[in-house]
Amino acid sequence: MDMIRNRETAAAQLAQRLQKYKGQQGVVLAIPRGGVPVAAPIARELGMPLEVTVSKKIGHPLNPEFAIGAVSMDSVIYDHRPDVPEEYIEAQVQRIRESIQQKYSLFMGNRRHIPFKDRIVIIVDDGIATGKTLEATVKLVQKEQPQRVVVAVPVAPPEAAKRFSGLVDEFVCLLTPPFFQAVGQFYEEFYQTSDEEVMQLLREQDED
Repeated sequence: MDMIRNRETAAAQLAQRLQKYKGQQGVVLAIPRGGVPVAAPIARELGMPLEVTVSKKIGHPLNPEFAIGAVSMDSVIYDHRPDVPEEYIEAQVQRIRESIQQKYSLFMGNRRHIPFKDRIVIIVDDGIATGKTLEATVKLVQKEQPQRVVVAVPVAPPEAAKRFSGLVDEFVCLLTPPFFQAVGQFYEEFYQTSDEEVMQLLREQDED
């Protein structure tokens, strides 16, 4: 089974695949928390600013771990299911949006959002599982009319890779293994990224 050593190795390999964007008018948009250690070296290598966005899945009422949708700062996607009432979705969207606004403020601090209009936006995460949160992020980005939307991830299931290839201008992925259970199974080292690490990486980017 093909494996990725860690997020830093993944970042270096993805940065190589994204060299054609070096020096262009763009922004690297990381999905916290695990996407930030992948995105930060890519942003440095390409000479682009680093920004974060926060999205969170909507869990099924009987199984919160099972994603039936996702909420971003300004977009919502979800599967219409007969076993899930609309009232549940509405309540979850309101609750989740309040929590991600708080998290976004924590990560961004005094930074101002970089407008995406007419820029190349490279969305980076450490992998795709269901793809719900990433899809909500893509919708959020597309609302701002960027010049080009690129998704760059180390690993994704083949069906997700196919779906995102049709949703964005370019989809860059190192591994698309057929037997996919979780993102972490394809990393030799897969530690949890803390809020503090996210904020530290953003600070370091500001200082460059």
